[in-house]
Amino acid sequence: QVQLVESGGGSVEAGGSLRLSCVVTGFTASRSAGRYCMAWFRQAPGKEREGVATIDSDGTTNYDNSVKGRFTISQDNAEKTLYLVMNNLKPEDTAKYYCAADTRIPPRGSLAPGYFGYWGQGTQVTVSS
Repeated sequence: QVQLVESGGGSVEAGGSLRLSCVVTGFTASRSAGRYCMAWFRQAPGKEREGVATIDSDGTTNYDNSVKGRFTISQDNAEKTLYLVMNNLKPEDTAKYYCAADTRIPPRGSLAPGYFGYWGQGTQVTVSS
């Protein structure tokens, strides 16, 4: 059974930083076939879920324009953990952040949630001005 558990959310002032973590279990068997993609999404109240960043099995990363230069996605395969380092946070970054995974690789540049079948429960990030 695949499980994704996020942590690291919290409340910070604008300009601050946070590091989100997502521990992934049960996904190893699927990943052993070679290709996979992992991602961070976020959803603010009253808004649709939007892609923040992806990283695939080749290490290729993709970011939404709104977070480029501020957020960094990475993975530690030994620890089976996905990370999102968020710097220079802005009030508009306030949302619930979700990690996601799948063996499918989205088309280049795509941050569509429909390509991901495994999701965590989310961790709240609140940025005050």
